[in-house]
Amino acid sequence: MSRCGADLALLLLGSYRSMVNAATSELASRGYEDFKPIHEFALRAIVAGADSASDLGRRTSVSKQAAAKTIAVLVERGYVVSAPDPNDARRKRLQVTGAGLEVMSLGESILENLREKWKEQIGSTELATLEAHLTELVGDAAIRIDAPGWVAQDSA
Repeated sequence: MSRCGADLALLLLGSYRSMVNAATSELASRGYEDFKPIHEFALRAIVAGADSASDLGRRTSVSKQAAAKTIAVLVERGYVVSAPDPNDARRKRLQVTGAGLEVMSLGESILENLREKWKEQIGSTELATLEAHLTELVGDAAIRIDAPGWVAQDSA
């Protein structure tokens, strides 16, 4: 069967969605039923230095208002706090709490387990080859989910 570029894009998107949906379901079964991928992206961006709604919005390519709503949800759920800036008492800085770091760690563990399932399904050599090919295609630089622009359409 002949495939086109759109088919490849959809397969890549589908594989991403499959893994993320499975991880989200597993998190829900462990008590994090209201945790969404955008929350993970926001937490990672905050850990990487986003310390305001404006900065988080830039890093995740959403409006300042959308970033502020995400921050409010993360604060309400205890994953983030807004603490005084040690260098400027007039300013508040976002910080990920222990609970936020815990859910991030659990998510990483779940994704590692999903990777192991894929390895069992297609074989370790095939998975290593797939990862090598994808690395070759997208480059060997670390993929940064807090890089501006890449997550703009996944903010639901």
